Amino acid sequence: MELIEYIKKLSISDRNDFAVCCETSFAHLRNIAYGYRRAGELLCINIERESGGLVKCETLRPDVDWGYLRNSRPQTKPIQEQS
Repeated sequence: MELIEYIKKLSISDRNDFAVCCETSFAHLRNIAYGYRRAGELLCINIERESGGLVKCETLRPDVDWGYLRNSRPQTKPIQEQS
């Protein structure tokens, strides 16, 4: 689910509570939702946690390799140091 969809479903007081739980302001969340700002990685994690997983980090920041962080993609062998 997109962040904008999620916050539009919340009441005004719930929007503010959600922002506080995400350790940010509602104005900042709105800017992220409308594409004016980019969420930091920690904020992405907070948003996913506080939305109960409805808004995924991958949706907020597709440029971050969340699969690696979640260990949800197949492991590749590390590059061996050459001597």
